[in-house]
Amino acid sequence: MGLFSSDKKVDKGKYLNGFAKTNDALGKKLKFVTENKSQNKEDFMEQLMVTLLEADIGYKTSQVICDRFFNTCQNYYYLLSKDIMNFLGKTFKEVYNEKPDYDIKYNENGPTVILMVGVNGSGKTTTCSKLAKKYLDEGKSVAFVAADTFRAGAVEQLQKWADELNIPCIAGKTNQDPSSVLVDGCKYASDNNIDILICDTAGRLQNKINLMAELEKMSRVVSKQIEGAPHNTWLVLDANTGQNGLSQAMLFNEITNLNGVILTKMDGTSKGGIIIAIKNMTGVPVRYITVGEGLDDIQDFDLDTYIDSVIGELRHAK
Repeated sequence: MGLFSSDKKVDKGKYLNGFAKTNDALGKKLKFVTENKSQNKEDFMEQLMVTLLEADIGYKTSQVICDRFFNTCQNYYYLLSKDIMNFLGKTFKEVYNEKPDYDIKYNENGPTVILMVGVNGSGKTTTCSKLAKKYLDEGKSVAFVAADTFRAGAVEQLQKWADELNIPCIAGKTNQDPSSVLVDGCKYASDNNIDILICDTAGRLQNKINLMAELEKMSRVVSKQIEGAPHNTWLVLDANTGQNGLSQAMLFNEITNLNGVILTKMDGTSKGGIIIAIKNMTGVPVRYITVGEGLDDIQDFDLDTYIDSVIGELRHAK
């Protein structure tokens, strides 16, 4: 059993494997720091800060964690390593939950429209396929909209995934206005009683003004087709980008009604601390993580299992 209880159904084995590199960068280093009994409080706090930064939690969020941890522990004369671990785990959780989570929005009166946004190379199109497989496994009907009409091969890539999953893919022509493709997709979803409409949008990031205009137009046209759409706008981030990913999250959160983040390639990075930084700095919850290349390698994000995975090396500390 992990450090914290959880109501979500997650594959804890995949979490442990997916966060193995982060555990090396954070959990094992914290274990070394906490077991070094000869250091004074100032040295300990300095090493704690460095360790958090190396896990890409970011300076501002790391400072918040260190301050809260210090305030919690300063009245104790002596702490065992396991006590420090528990304090840190609780502090991580508090910092993540400082801005409250909110549920994923589902449309009870028609298709649920999900706009997938993010820069090129984040794994957005592949993540669309993993998300579709997840919903199919839950018994929902799914369709794609290939609205990334400007990137060479993007439409063909999504169509290939649609063929493999045996689901419809509404696609436009190269360089077609993405919003017009979204209109076609919404009409198809409504006419065919589709539960989930996953829209793969362009990954360009030329400048803030152009991006804002494009996303605003997309949101406006789908809202005219389906009430309340887009019900979810999720940013796909490559976890390997670390603090650059945090910058992307902050930018997209400024210019669109972002209500979720999906972090990809978690198994290939030691920068898993970015999860805490994203929520702390933007208030946008992490919805899913991907921890492999297979269609089933997507997991609901669960804070308790995440914390257990990244600092689990400390659970047996003396």
